[in-house]
Amino acid sequence: MSLEQLTQSVREKVAGGGIEDSVKFDLGKDGVIFVEGAEVTNEDKDADCTIRMSADDLGDMLAGDLNPTSAFMSGKLKVDGDMSVAMKLGSIV
Repeated sequence: MSLEQLTQSVREKVAGGGIEDSVKFDLGKDGVIFVEGAEVTNEDKDADCTIRMSADDLGDMLAGDLNPTSAFMSGKLKVDGDMSVAMKLGSIV
């Protein structure tokens, strides 16, 4: 998936019930997805929680093919900042 497709997919996931905190998906060379409430952009801003993973793994996670907890345990997903924010996000994606 392209960054644009991933951003749209995240936007759809949080539209019904965004999170109060800010989260940044750092996809390395592929860019960033910044989520604050129900707002989703590609701006690289400071966030309460930064999740580092590949664009492919994020696509798999959004499609339901990769469990967020398994991704974290296997090192495919790294969390910097407030872990509780990442846990809230796990129930949305």
